[in-house]
Amino acid sequence: MTSPTPVPIALTIAGSDSGGGAGIQADLKTFHQFRVFGTSAVTAITAQNTLGVRAVHPVPVDVVRAQVEAVAEDLPPSAVKTGMLATAELVREVGRVIEDRRLENYVLDPVMVASSGDRLLDEDAEEAVARLLLPLATLVTPNIHEAEILLGRKIPGRKEMEDAARALVELGAQAALVKGGHGEEDEVVDVLWDGKELRRWRRRRLETRNVHGTGCTLSAAAAAELARRTPLPEAVDRAIDFVVEGIRTAPGLGRGHGPVSHFVRL
Repeated sequence: MTSPTPVPIALTIAGSDSGGGAGIQADLKTFHQFRVFGTSAVTAITAQNTLGVRAVHPVPVDVVRAQVEAVAEDLPPSAVKTGMLATAELVREVGRVIEDRRLENYVLDPVMVASSGDRLLDEDAEEAVARLLLPLATLVTPNIHEAEILLGRKIPGRKEMEDAARALVELGAQAALVKGGHGEEDEVVDVLWDGKELRRWRRRRLETRNVHGTGCTLSAAAAAELARRTPLPEAVDRAIDFVVEGIRTAPGLGRGHGPVSHFVRL
């Protein structure tokens, strides 16, 4: 008998979304669709639904580290992503454990504000994300607003998006995907710079309120593909396709910013 092919493992270090559309819930659903075994370390418990965030309770940093250590010792991940980290203390500890455990294929989703507008990262943690996590990242995936916060400057147009992607790589990330979904134009453009080549994805904007969890889902999809040893540009391409189809086929749940679909066929 031949041994079964090992299943790739991915780890999400992120907050819990009680509404199920974002956070670790979205990440684990996405890992499953990409046929990757998902593991998790919960950084914060949130009480939220499609209308907004009602409460946030950060998990103690030693418990977050213990979760990552437990996974790394027995189920070593081939890729890891971070989402909501809530506090500067959590940012520092997560950066330390990623370095200590030499976790590879790290996708940094710099979650700062929810789709509802609720803040998910303390202001004093923003600088720590840029200083401590960017240099560890294989890929960073900010939307325009998050890139503006990380770089401390406005990004009014597409030329500035390209400049921002390059600047994020200069700050230490191996590659940066600046997402244009929060812009105002009819055409959405995402920009990837990997230090050598600039790539763009263009598509017509879908007029919908169902965009909750798009950032989490995209970064999880990219991490899943990296866990499968897919080259970075192709991993980003598949992740974008997954999210676009997830928006197009969103189930229309809730009365606010509804979740995207995670039933998308690859």
